[in-house]
Amino acid sequence: MSLLRSARFPAIILLVAAGLGLFVANSACGPAVDDAMHAHLGIPGVFELSLSHWIKDGLLAVFFFVVAVELQYELTAGQLNSARKALQPAIAAAGGVLIPIAIYAAMAWGSGATAGWPIPTATDIAFALGVLAVFGRGLPSALRVFLLALAILDDIVGIVFIAVLFTTGVNVAALVGAAVAVVAFGILSRQLDTRARMPLAVLLTLLAIATWVLVYLSGVHATIAGVALGLAMAQRPALRVRHELEPWVNVIVLPVFAFSAALVPIPSVPLSELSPAFWGVLVALPVGKVVGISLFGWISLRIGGRGSAPPLAFSDLLAAGALGGIGFTVSLLLSELAFSDDEAYRDQATLGVLAGSVISLLLAAGLVSWRAWHHRRRTAAASVTT
Repeated sequence: MSLLRSARFPAIILLVAAGLGLFVANSACGPAVDDAMHAHLGIPGVFELSLSHWIKDGLLAVFFFVVAVELQYELTAGQLNSARKALQPAIAAAGGVLIPIAIYAAMAWGSGATAGWPIPTATDIAFALGVLAVFGRGLPSALRVFLLALAILDDIVGIVFIAVLFTTGVNVAALVGAAVAVVAFGILSRQLDTRARMPLAVLLTLLAIATWVLVYLSGVHATIAGVALGLAMAQRPALRVRHELEPWVNVIVLPVFAFSAALVPIPSVPLSELSPAFWGVLVALPVGKVVGISLFGWISLRIGGRGSAPPLAFSDLLAAGALGGIGFTVSLLLSELAFSDDEAYRDQATLGVLAGSVISLLLAAGLVSWRAWHHRRRTAAASVTT
């Protein structure tokens, strides 16, 4: 089980799942799998969703719950528990959002693909930390802390985009009901250390399901239910639940979503005929993230208070920027949402996410390996002189 909680193995599974999805979509069995993804499951006449919607609205809510628990911890007891600690990664994260948006908007200007501007803003924290674990032996802990804070802030931006941009026709009654369920969930979770732990756990599970259903019926994207529950739950039991869910999220939830999102047939057209939905994401992820994070990160290190800046060289920030360009999970979800009414643009944006993330992954592997070698050599030289 420890293997499934490691940073390396889940990233490999996720990459394999996405590659398999792309392969299947372009094989002879692609149409049959696509039909299966659109098959409806649930209680007939009461609550039915297609298999694809169960995955991106249901399974991903579990992933966002885990993300929200980590976010809650970092905001209260971790790397973001004060304005001083959050300032520098927040400035870098702003650059990692604004520059990719600017690049995408410039490339998509005047086309029908402008709605895809949120897609290249996300960072896949699991993938980024996986690459860091594989290639970053010897890197200073400050870089991992900086990257973790950066990725968490990126997740916040992605969550806000999902909640605000892709909500239409809100059912106020259902949303109020969901809010009441979340409050009840938060209150009851603080009683989990009593002797009635099992009945409370069952009740909390039922409240979580009710919250998800009500959020879905409200018109707000259902993954926000996972965010709300993760932020509302008492920290100690939330961290225990996160620990138990983490292997399942790594080996089932994220790979299944990556497989389903990558079920995209590669267009049989010349590269010159691909739309800005592809090119904008392809360029904005690796280029926009590297430029935005490294430039704004460099600025942040010079405006922070005395003693607040982690000892990161500009070259370390370049490596962090390349890691930030690995979009994957949230970027794939954003491409689904941004072009939900245009299958051609959605498929090309998805291909852009996959290609841009792979380019960022390769670039990050090279930069992280170089910086790790540099820091190992410097450490060895220092130990010899002492």
